[in-house]
Amino acid sequence: MKKELILSIKEKEIQLSKLKQHIDKSEVCSDLYNKILIEKAVLKQQLEDLQNKSIVNRIKHLLPKREKLICDYFKG
Repeated sequence: MKKELILSIKEKEIQLSKLKQHIDKSEVCSDLYNKILIEKAVLKQQLEDLQNKSIVNRIKHLLPKREKLICDYFKG
Protein backbone atom coordinates (compact mmCIF):
# COMPACT_ATOMS: atom_id res chain seq x y z
CA MET A 1 0.00 0.00 0.00
CA LYS A 2 2.77 2.43 0.95
CA LYS A 3 4.78 1.70 -2.20
CA GLU A 4 1.68 2.15 -4.36
CA LEU A 5 1.04 5.56 -2.81
CA ILE A 6 4.64 6.65 -3.33
CA LEU A 7 4.54 5.53 -6.98
CA SER A 8 1.25 7.34 -7.52
CA ILE A 9 2.67 10.53 -6.01
CA LYS A 10 5.71 10.35 -8.28
CA GLU A 11 3.45 9.77 -11.29
CA LYS A 12 1.40 12.85 -10.36
CA GLU A 13 4.59 14.90 -10.04
CA ILE A 14 5.64 13.86 -13.55
CA GLN A 15 2.20 14.77 -14.92
CA LEU A 16 2.35 18.12 -13.15
CA SER A 17 5.78 18.92 -14.53
CA LYS A 18 4.56 18.19 -18.08
CA LEU A 19 1.39 20.25 -17.67
CA LYS A 20 3.12 23.19 -16.01
CA GLN A 21 4.51 24.29 -19.36
CA HIS A 22 1.01 24.54 -20.86
CA ILE A 23 -0.96 26.13 -18.00
CA ASP A 24 -1.04 29.58 -19.59
CA LYS A 25 -1.85 28.28 -23.06
CA SER A 26 -5.07 26.43 -22.35
CA GLU A 27 -7.84 26.56 -19.78
CA VAL A 28 -8.25 22.79 -20.08
CA CYS A 29 -4.58 22.29 -19.17
CA SER A 30 -4.95 24.65 -16.26
CA ASP A 31 -8.00 22.79 -14.95
CA LEU A 32 -6.27 19.44 -15.39
CA TYR A 33 -3.19 20.76 -13.59
CA ASN A 34 -5.34 21.87 -10.64
CA LYS A 35 -7.15 18.52 -10.55
CA ILE A 36 -3.90 16.56 -10.51
CA LEU A 37 -2.48 18.87 -7.86
CA ILE A 38 -5.45 18.11 -5.61
CA GLU A 39 -5.14 14.37 -6.30
CA LYS A 40 -1.46 14.53 -5.35
CA ALA A 41 -2.30 16.33 -2.10
CA VAL A 42 -4.87 13.65 -1.24
CA LEU A 43 -2.33 10.91 -1.92
CA LYS A 44 0.27 12.65 0.24
CA GLN A 45 -2.26 12.94 3.06
CA GLN A 46 -3.10 9.23 2.76
CA LEU A 47 0.60 8.38 2.92
CA GLU A 48 1.06 10.58 5.96
CA ASP A 49 -1.96 8.99 7.66
CA LEU A 50 -0.58 5.54 6.90
CA GLN A 51 2.77 6.45 8.48
CA ASN A 52 1.11 7.93 11.57
CA LYS A 53 -0.78 4.77 12.44
CA SER A 54 1.53 3.83 15.26
CA ILE A 55 0.43 2.36 18.57
CA VAL A 56 0.78 5.73 20.32
CA ASN A 57 -1.53 7.44 17.84
CA ARG A 58 -4.07 4.63 18.13
CA ILE A 59 -4.10 5.06 21.90
CA LYS A 60 -4.53 8.84 21.57
CA HIS A 61 -7.68 8.30 19.54
CA LEU A 62 -9.11 5.99 22.20
CA LEU A 63 -8.65 8.47 25.04
CA PRO A 64 -11.47 10.95 25.48
CA LYS A 65 -10.57 14.50 24.53
CA ARG A 66 -11.60 17.42 26.64
CA GLU A 67 -13.79 19.69 24.59
CA LYS A 68 -12.84 23.34 24.45
CA LEU A 69 -15.37 25.60 26.04
CA ILE A 70 -15.87 29.20 25.00
CA CYS A 71 -14.61 30.33 28.40
CA ASP A 72 -11.25 28.63 27.67
CA TYR A 73 -10.52 31.28 25.08
CA PHE A 74 -10.93 34.09 27.60
CA LYS A 75 -8.73 32.76 30.40
CA GLY A 76 -5.61 34.65 31.26
